[in-house]
Amino acid sequence: MRFVLATWGSRGDVEPLAGLAVALQELGAEATVCAPPEEDFEALLERAGVPMVPLGPSVRSVVTAPKPASGHPAFALAPRLVAARFETLSAVAPGCDAIVATGLMPAGARDVADKLGIGYVLAGFHLGGIPSQHFSPGARPGMPSPAGETDRRVLWEQDAQRVNELYGPALNSQRAAIGLPPVENVRDYVFTDHPWLAADPTLCPSKGMTDLDVVQTGAWILRDDRPLPDELQAFLEAGEPPVYVGFGSMAAHAPKDIAQMAIEACRAHGRRMLLSRGWAELAGYGEDCFVVGEINQQALFPRVAAVVLHGGAGTTTTAARAGVPQLVVPLIADQPYWASRVAALGIGAAHEGSAPTVDSLSGALGEALAPEVQARAATVAGAIKLDGATVAAQLLLDGATTVS
Repeated sequence: MRFVLATWGSRGDVEPLAGLAVALQELGAEATVCAPPEEDFEALLERAGVPMVPLGPSVRSVVTAPKPASGHPAFALAPRLVAARFETLSAVAPGCDAIVATGLMPAGARDVADKLGIGYVLAGFHLGGIPSQHFSPGARPGMPSPAGETDRRVLWEQDAQRVNELYGPALNSQRAAIGLPPVENVRDYVFTDHPWLAADPTLCPSKGMTDLDVVQTGAWILRDDRPLPDELQAFLEAGEPPVYVGFGSMAAHAPKDIAQMAIEACRAHGRRMLLSRGWAELAGYGEDCFVVGEINQQALFPRVAAVVLHGGAGTTTTAARAGVPQLVVPLIADQPYWASRVAALGIGAAHEGSAPTVDSLSGALGEALAPEVQARAATVAGAIKLDGATVAAQLLLDGATTVS
């Protein structure tokens, strides 16, 4: 059997597909990942032994591009992504058994599956991205919402209208070109009534959180067996466990001077620091600060005192697996949701406010480093499931997809 796994987004959207592809290969199937043309992603998939086909523009080129003089940049990006999915998937997917789509509103993937008469799955990595009549867009599932039930339903209708405005014209133009009728509700068509949730049920419970028939597989984790660099090993062994600080691919959204503020916050607690450059190219200073590039977080996180992060699904899950306290400084998208879950589970702290300062970071880091939080993080780590990718791979082999 053969499957095409497609996404457009950051590393947090690509690495889970690499994990699923490896699981499929281990069960005797073939898998190809279609992802943005980034050197980071190419190296990741090559290391995993997974074929990659470029899809759409590079993410970095989009997030670092100057804002247009008029109109929202999303209205320029949406038709580009729709066209890229039709072009790329139409070339790669013939003869495969199903397309699995993730990432930024993957309009175009199901349409190609329809035309080819193959299976289709929409998978999300957090509950906030799955349509629900119970929670408004941007709300935190499991947390009180200021909107009433009627208001939430209106907001979801407005969300569907917004998706139609962004993707509808381009999508229906592409559909007409291949002989398919127009789609009236793009969002609901993309998500289907049976979306998959590739998130750990302890970190992201789904029961009662959505009207849809969600299939929760667990997180799709790619095993990483790479050793840590010798210089990093030496730094770790030279003193007490440091605090790790990283904001991943948040090049355009990392708070101004965040590296300097984080260093001073760590020093306020007498802690050394590991700073991840990330896409923002953060820089550190001082003998108590060690700067790293792309690194094996699975090997590193069990050896740090705490993880300060933006709250991406993948890094949050890796830190939870390691049993290390987290301080989530949410910036965009699903990150406020993960911050709320970390705080609710008692495995870390959520930074309040959108403009961190040395004092606010130091105070929140103190909460995360509390002994009771460290103990709770260690306990929750034992509940994190590690077989999500295998569960999903077996479902695909069993034909558990939306049949077009």
